[in-house]
This record gives sequence, C-alpha cells and structure tokens, in this order.
Amino acid sequence: MKTDLAKILSVSGSRGLYRYLAQARNGVIAEALSDGKRTVFGGSSRISTLADIAIYTSEGELKLSEVFLALKSVLGDSDAPSSKSPSSELEALFAKAIPNYDSDRFYVSHMKKVVDWYNELVHYASLDFVTDEEREAELNAAAEEEA
Repeated sequence: MKTDLAKILSVSGSRGLYRYLAQARNGVIAEALSDGKRTVFGGSSRISTLADIAIYTSEGELKLSEVFLALKSVLGDSDAPSSKSPSSELEALFAKAIPNYDSDRFYVSHMKKVVDWYNELVHYASLDFVTDEEREAELNAAAEEEA
C-alpha cells in the first residue's frame, strides 16, 4: 500500500509519526504509526505533514519524499543509522545520499529527525509514496461522488 505523506503527521513535542484519521471539534484525531494508539491533538499543537517538509540544498529545497528515496538508494534494505549515532556518521550518510545539501541550513538535529522518520516509515508504512497527481485524482473522484 502506498504511503501518503500528506496524511503522515509530525507533532512537535510528541515522539514518532502519526497517521491522520479525522478532524475533531477542536483538533485532529491521529493514530501512531508504531503502535496504532489513537490520540487527539488540540488546536494549539504544532502539527506538520511530511509532505510539507523539505530540506535545503544548494539548488533550493528538496521534498522529504525525495530525501527518503535518496536515502533508500544509499541504504538499500538496511535501516538508517540511529539518531543517537555520531554526528559524523549522519553527515557522511547525507553527504552520500544528498551531496548538495546546504550544511549552513540543514543541521545534524534535522538529520536526526529525518533518519528517525525514515526508519519509522520503513518499519510501519512504506517508501512507495502517493504522488501529487494520484492525490489530486483521488480528491477529484471523491468530489464527483459527492456531486
């Protein structure tokens, strides 16, 4: 099954990734990818979809889906290093996967989040992502059903 990064959430202050389920009266209902526990995040929670996140490169920004695929091409079927790995190991991985990343604006702390997210997607979802065109077609089909 394909993973829709527009429905995968990162919540500031909460560990791990969440799958968007529904809009609540004053927030969002989401399910943890790792254990399936459902949680309601209030309107004051800082929530980002992985589709909205990009990293800085010398040519501009690179979508997170493309970063994950670049990491997969380097790592193959093995996991990414842990976020607790030495900084030099993470920097070497990103230098190999994305040689043109902007080291002035893409820090080791960002790399740690990306490798954690990568490992979580590998274990609990997939790296086969829904494209923007597929998402658009799905929205159009849903709109036609309602009409």
